[in-house]
Amino acid sequence: MSANPRGRGRGRAKKSHDEAEHPDERWMASYMDMITVLMCMFLVLFAMSTVDQQKYIQLKNSLATGFGEVKSQKVDTASGTVVTKDEVEDGSGYSVDKSQADHSTASSGTKDTNVDPASTVVPTTATKADVAAAKKEFDDLQAIEQAIKANLAKAGQTSNVQFTVDARGLTVRLVGSETYFTTNSADLSDQAKRIMDAIAPVLKTSGHDVSVEGHADQRNSTAPYATNWELSAARATGVLRDLVERGGMPAQDIQSVGFGSSRPLAKGGTDADLTLNRRVDIVVLSNQDQDVSALMPALAKAQDGARAG
Repeated sequence: MSANPRGRGRGRAKKSHDEAEHPDERWMASYMDMITVLMCMFLVLFAMSTVDQQKYIQLKNSLATGFGEVKSQKVDTASGTVVTKDEVEDGSGYSVDKSQADHSTASSGTKDTNVDPASTVVPTTATKADVAAAKKEFDDLQAIEQAIKANLAKAGQTSNVQFTVDARGLTVRLVGSETYFTTNSADLSDQAKRIMDAIAPVLKTSGHDVSVEGHADQRNSTAPYATNWELSAARATGVLRDLVERGGMPAQDIQSVGFGSSRPLAKGGTDADLTLNRRVDIVVLSNQDQDVSALMPALAKAQDGARAG
């Protein structure tokens, strides 16, 4: 009877001894995971702090060249490609300014190409073919402008019409709504119709699509138009209808759109600013692709510089 208790006692003692020799080590798995993550983090931080010395020197030299601190025999790819004189067939020049600045011209004037092309720059993406195509398109738009000006001069309507060349094409700007429309009306005045009679014959044979774009000043519209959107769209459509119905412009080559007061030319609130913002733009769209058309503002700026010189 007494042997059984002693046997049970020895069993309990052995179990306690095993637990002391083999403790629970599951915490080590979490600890090892944490150490691994920390190691990866420090590796990433070290990699981020390492600078490629060769690439750093290339960047430093490129910036120094771009800002004119270091002379270079070649043009940085970010600045442009120099067009030399022998690459321009007719000797006309291009602007050093790559911006898409508008080309504003006077109501009359003659073409002047006395600009040194060796001192001009065009975008690096421009090939010789692109430059030639841009020059041809620019000359075509200039011919349209001169033809319209000649007709306006014959009709005695040279005022209140402005001309601009940009990457979109030639804009014939009808400034000052009172000249063309009565208050809050989309019906063209008699003077406006005389101006349209001078413009339409040139546009219908130009071979270009045309966008008629209405604009309003920032003042609120009144009846019968609820907003400036409706007013500007109605006036653009009125010009379109006159060009098509009386001027013979092919309907498939023309569109109209109203911008309301969202695209003002002047930010102020003076009478001159409001008059400039109340306008209808007749845009003779370029037939060339975007890369070629983007070169035309440089051509226009070069021509302006030649006239100013």
